[in-house]
Amino acid sequence: MAGSKVFDVLLGALILGTVGGLIGMFMGEGFLIPSLIVGVMLGMGVGFLGGRQFFLGIFVGTLLGGLLAWGVSGVEAITVGAASGAAMGGFLGIWISMLCDMFSQRKSKVVPPVVEEPENSAP
Repeated sequence: MAGSKVFDVLLGALILGTVGGLIGMFMGEGFLIPSLIVGVMLGMGVGFLGGRQFFLGIFVGTLLGGLLAWGVSGVEAITVGAASGAAMGGFLGIWISMLCDMFSQRKSKVVPPVVEEPENSAP
């Protein structure tokens, strides 16, 4: 496996594992380990497929969601805000990525040249 692919897999395990841990803390003590494991496994899968932009959206969403919840409701709401922000960050990251891909495909769309067939001479 290439170094970049290993980095993406580890980054995915770290970020989605963190999100799973936050969700598990919110749901209760019995859900912490299962949600952490599911988050790590999903992160490794997405990282293997090359979802670095997706992870960036989740990371920024986690930070902004936690900070917003802290500012609005206090320290006890940071976990919920961070988990919600991560979900929204992932959603918006995918949406923005799809729009960017669509616009770049539109720009690079090349009209194929018209090929004229030679005239057939009748014998």
